[in-house]
Amino acid sequence: MSRFRVVRAVPLAPVEAWRLLTDWPAHGRQVPLTRTTVLTSGPGRAGTRFTARTGIGRLGFDDPMEVVRWEPPLGDRPGVCRLEKRGRVVRGWALIEVAPEGAGARVVWTEELTVRGVPRLFDGVLARAGRVVFGRALDGLLNPRPSNGLSH
Repeated sequence: MSRFRVVRAVPLAPVEAWRLLTDWPAHGRQVPLTRTTVLTSGPGRAGTRFTARTGIGRLGFDDPMEVVRWEPPLGDRPGVCRLEKRGRVVRGWALIEVAPEGAGARVVWTEELTVRGVPRLFDGVLARAGRVVFGRALDGLLNPRPSNGLSH
């Protein structure tokens, strides 16, 4: 299994950082060639299921996930969300932690995964790629730009 961690300090209240990080469809907008579909209704909670589909047309794979731990931040208490990845191609887990830090929040995304068909020899490469992809995704999620319909 490949494990990686991405850490960010952001000038957002922990509750706001949590809201942005647990907007599952927004994750698909941050990861190239990916679309996220939430399969359950209602607000985020343990039991929420969603699938990230990565690829072009029929060439791609699904990454189905389920929220198995949902503890939003409250006051000084950090928030913790654990996702279980249960796909045929990608398996493992992700842990999202949001804690108060100074005037903002500290976000830690830890993920451990295996990708079917990728030998363990490549775990280091997979971890480095995960840090880059998820680092960019976190930056995009935590720094949303207002959508005004104009391109710059």
